[in-house]
Amino acid sequence: MKSSISRRKFLKQAGSALAVASIGFPAIILPRRNRKIGVALVGLGGYSRGRLAPGLQLTEHCELRGIVTGSPEKIPVWQEEYGIPDRNVYSYETLPEIANNDDIDVIYIVTPPGVHARDAIIGADAGKHVWCEKPMAMNVEECQAIIDAANRNGVQLTIGHRMQHEPNTQTIIKYGREQTYGAVTGISCGAGFRGSFSDPQNWRLRPELGGGALYDMGVYPINASRYSTSLEPVAVRGRQWAEREEMFSDVDEFTEFEMRFPDDLMANCETSFGKSMNYLDIDAAEGWYRLRPFQSYSGVQGETSSGTQLPPDPGHQQARQMDNDALAIIENKPPIVPGEDGLADIRVVEAIMESSRRDGEWIQL
Repeated sequence: MKSSISRRKFLKQAGSALAVASIGFPAIILPRRNRKIGVALVGLGGYSRGRLAPGLQLTEHCELRGIVTGSPEKIPVWQEEYGIPDRNVYSYETLPEIANNDDIDVIYIVTPPGVHARDAIIGADAGKHVWCEKPMAMNVEECQAIIDAANRNGVQLTIGHRMQHEPNTQTIIKYGREQTYGAVTGISCGAGFRGSFSDPQNWRLRPELGGGALYDMGVYPINASRYSTSLEPVAVRGRQWAEREEMFSDVDEFTEFEMRFPDDLMANCETSFGKSMNYLDIDAAEGWYRLRPFQSYSGVQGETSSGTQLPPDPGHQQARQMDNDALAIIENKPPIVPGEDGLADIRVVEAIMESSRRDGEWIQL
């Protein structure tokens, strides 16, 4: 037990003394500019182990201080490697107790999508900022519930769309906004890999946990089409199917979809667990530009019709993402990818699935 007053108690006592933040919700206690943000990883699977924990060792503004897991055997391994004290170790059942831990400023949700809402809402209600991996949640209602919890508790919420922090991606976003090559006239985008999941309990095979290519990989072309145009789609249609039905009996192995934006701008997209694809091609009135690959952990690169080369950035994507999100907290500024961005993706996901059930009918958004 710490003798210092907890954040929750301080908030209750401070009341109106806390200023209203410029981003539209009450400010919680903001860390000093020279103080690192303490992060607890919620879920210790491959992404946490292989990308987030190593990335946190490279950050300037945040550090790994806690873990939340349902696998007790992982605890001593993580404690030894990252020096995490017993007081900063939680299970999913004890996660609400993190409210009393001032070492932790942020919980980073890295559990399967089917339980993102559960864990994110608990974290927000505990007074912690929430970083949530993509896809944000299972449906629009869950996404909105997370947003409401963050607003209700005066904490920041951001979605782990690392590509929006990646330099070449930020360049093509700028091209679209400034119409460097004229107005965008069309988009082609695909994200996928050929996967073989031998464990039937793998979350990617379980629809209730957010399995299937569309939830896992399809949000990349959805999000890319949106950030490349700075527009929201007005209608979508799609088709989902499986070729290896013995493995993908309950979820999609392939999804193809079209997104119609204002002025009949079209994005033609695909995603898959059955073949590799990794491209973002953008046509414009006065040229074109593209990223190939566009969503890999490293090596994102591209070119333009004018001969401009977009060479790979050597930086660690997740470290850059987490530093940017930590700075948003420290400086009390809106994050690059707020919760509303994740909700917009899931609105499209739901519409694609509905279209597939209706034999490819256009669904208005």
